[in-house]
Amino acid sequence: MRRNRPECDTSPDPTDVHPAWLPPAAFRAVGSRHTLVHGDGLLVDTVLREVRLACATHGGTVRRSADGPPAHLVLALTGRSPQPAETEAAGRPGGTAPATEPSGRTPSVVNDDGMRRVLDAARADLAAAGGGPLGDEGYAVVRHGEVTVVLADAPAGLLHGLFHVVRLGESAFGAPHPARAYRPVMRRRMLDHWDNVDVHPVMGQVERGYAGGSILWRDGRAHPDRARVRAYARLLAGCGINAVSVNNVNVHATEARLLTDRLDDVAEIADDLRSYGIRVHLSVNFAAPVMVGGLSTADPLDEKVRAWWVETTARVYARIPDFGGYLVKADSEGQPGPFSYGRDHADGANLLAEALAPYGGVMHWRAFVYNHRQDWRDRSTDRARAAHDTFAPLDGRFQDNVIVQVKHGPVDFQTREPVSPVIAAMPGTRLAVEFQVTQEYTGQQRHVCYLAPWWHEVLRFTPWGDDGPTVADVAADGGGLAAVSNVGDDPFWTGHPLAQANLYAYGRLAWDPRLRPEDVLDEWIDLTFDPAASADPELLRRTLHEIMDDSWRTYERYTAPLGVGFMVRPGHHYGPDVDGYEYTAWGTYHFADRDGVGVDRTRATGTGFTGQYPPPWSQVYESPEQCPDELLLFFHHVRYDHVLRSGSTVVQHIYDTHFAGVAEVTAMSDRWAALAGLVDPVVHARVDERLAEQQRSAQEWCDQVNAYFHRKSGVPDVYGRPLY
Repeated sequence: MRRNRPECDTSPDPTDVHPAWLPPAAFRAVGSRHTLVHGDGLLVDTVLREVRLACATHGGTVRRSADGPPAHLVLALTGRSPQPAETEAAGRPGGTAPATEPSGRTPSVVNDDGMRRVLDAARADLAAAGGGPLGDEGYAVVRHGEVTVVLADAPAGLLHGLFHVVRLGESAFGAPHPARAYRPVMRRRMLDHWDNVDVHPVMGQVERGYAGGSILWRDGRAHPDRARVRAYARLLAGCGINAVSVNNVNVHATEARLLTDRLDDVAEIADDLRSYGIRVHLSVNFAAPVMVGGLSTADPLDEKVRAWWVETTARVYARIPDFGGYLVKADSEGQPGPFSYGRDHADGANLLAEALAPYGGVMHWRAFVYNHRQDWRDRSTDRARAAHDTFAPLDGRFQDNVIVQVKHGPVDFQTREPVSPVIAAMPGTRLAVEFQVTQEYTGQQRHVCYLAPWWHEVLRFTPWGDDGPTVADVAADGGGLAAVSNVGDDPFWTGHPLAQANLYAYGRLAWDPRLRPEDVLDEWIDLTFDPAASADPELLRRTLHEIMDDSWRTYERYTAPLGVGFMVRPGHHYGPDVDGYEYTAWGTYHFADRDGVGVDRTRATGTGFTGQYPPPWSQVYESPEQCPDELLLFFHHVRYDHVLRSGSTVVQHIYDTHFAGVAEVTAMSDRWAALAGLVDPVVHARVDERLAEQQRSAQEWCDQVNAYFHRKSGVPDVYGRPLY
């Protein structure tokens, strides 16, 4: 927990929460030196405030003029405004630079000859490196002599450049090196909060939230703890996130009014996020013209409905000039949408996009649409097909400021799914790929489950084969990445202190999907657990890697096998219930019987889902022999004695992996116990508590799944272990 923080009225941080990856110690290298901040604008003021706070703790100095001791660190605008072609606002509405923030104001003149020479040399070095424009958020770092220089074309880039230096620590002030440019791969790196303004009677304050109540809303209003919201904005900027949708995609009655008479609450949150370069987006109800507008219809082709959205959106931008846009979940799980009026999703999305376009706003339209009133006896019905069936025929019909937001898998954030075929099916539409940082189906932040290796696999996947673009390329060319937030008002932000790594890693991979998950984890460890304060930092780092690197696959081993998914308790989705959803209207997921298990999604004999993929994946997934083992039961119904590529039968693989998963969780717990004395005792106690629950739950999963398949198949474990 935070300790010995000097009192300072300008501090963005509350004193009663864990500092996560931006503790005072992380700023030691910056705060112990002399720094010059050179430029103007709201975000430059934020940079100055951050360095000033660091200096107050670590003894350095910071100034805006060149007068004073020689600077060790210079953070300066280049004086070059980003050109329109460099921003999303040209032809693709919704650029990330807030409308109220100058995006590249020429800095005041440096009168000191020595400092001017340093800046001139750094700029020349950047030009010689062929870096070109840095854009709205990019920056360059050059080590010139004894001075480290961060250059940016725009204030947001300077802020991201500062956090880059913080990540580097002392290595930022080592040997001289030429200019290195850093630009975000994704223009929009967005978090979706599933927070309710009013506490929902079933889903509570945060739907699918596992870290307490909302940090944005309390008692039906914007949360009064503004310092906590500003600290959150700081953490998000520190890992590269630049957009936040502030309310649940399931928009209930109170939340619908955020668009109209409750807009001041949204503006208050926007004020807190703006100083860290983060734009606010709002989830809206498609039927808002009826719910809060007094109209008799929400038909997207009705002129009165169109006029209502135009007028309402104009009022939003009059109050929040840098508003990012809308997020809509429609015709899904009971939410209203254009289907009610005989229209399609392009009609619905374009209606709102048209209202947003004059202001550079974007319309995020979720592709999570399926029939949740299925007949479980009908094997031709397949929830996995739904998004492609609905959206692929609409490719090319969406306006340019519509972003179709696609879950990375075709079902619902299961522990293992194939990449959604929608990502390859809509080349004429801007797509955002959606992840779930909150661990709804991966342990709900009671289990250690580092998700970056999974996301990295998804982002590297090539939908058209090895020589084609990756999922990351599709997202970068379209709408970027979006993810469901995992924070709450818990003192550790995410409930489980190690779950902070998932939020950090999402931001970093959204900035640069080429980063290796283990390197991102190293960054998070060194920022969060001060190496200088540890008696054995190498042991700490090595142990955390041993616990976390493979934790997603460990979770997979003791839960649902081979891609089958959804063996969870209905409703709250925690813990095992092998048949929990199997005979419900929500879908059928494993079809286990006495002979075999898995869902036949082939073109030859099943639902035809494999045909939604382009070659070569349509052929790979169609064939049980070619299909990757980890996805076999997602695509095929096979006998229990089917032999996997590993040489094991399906049923023996189920037994072996579940026993192995339990053993791996026990090893995690033992390793963490050995860190007592090397980490904050409050952190150690919370993680120890969560690991005890993970051990209990893993054993429960193992017992229930193994007993279930032993009883179904009648096949004993070849090693003679008890199966229940």
